[in-house]
Amino acid sequence: MIKTGSETSRTPYGYAATTPVYFDDLDPMGILHNARYAVLVERAITTWWQERGVSYAGGRPTTPDAFSVVRDFSITYLSPVRGTGEITVHFWIERIGDTSVDYRFRLISPGGESVFAEGRRLSVRLDPATMKPATWTDRGRELAAALIKP
Repeated sequence: MIKTGSETSRTPYGYAATTPVYFDDLDPMGILHNARYAVLVERAITTWWQERGVSYAGGRPTTPDAFSVVRDFSITYLSPVRGTGEITVHFWIERIGDTSVDYRFRLISPGGESVFAEGRRLSVRLDPATMKPATWTDRGRELAAALIKP
């Protein structure tokens, strides 16, 4: 469950989505498991696009721009998320190319006072028939423009 809407007012660029951290997201030390950070980022980005009609329905992409893959994902852990509660995923687009989009992200406390992790996610749009890189549609670029960092 990712909350959306009012979260955008807390960031000067990009988008921020607040989501719960559940008990089963934690490792044996009671800290958010390292692999869960990536899941939270993926869910936030996917939800943002889905709310704008770019998703999957019945196993098929709703638009050509939904057919994309992650080429590179890197994360730097800065401080542990301890226990359950809420966390905010702030993400934006650093650059959009012909076939790729370079996201940057931060996992932060809901008030923005603590940064737990930051990183990069590079996605490439593919042609479903050839599985080769394909150009983003004009509509996809138009939607992505709302996320581009000034």
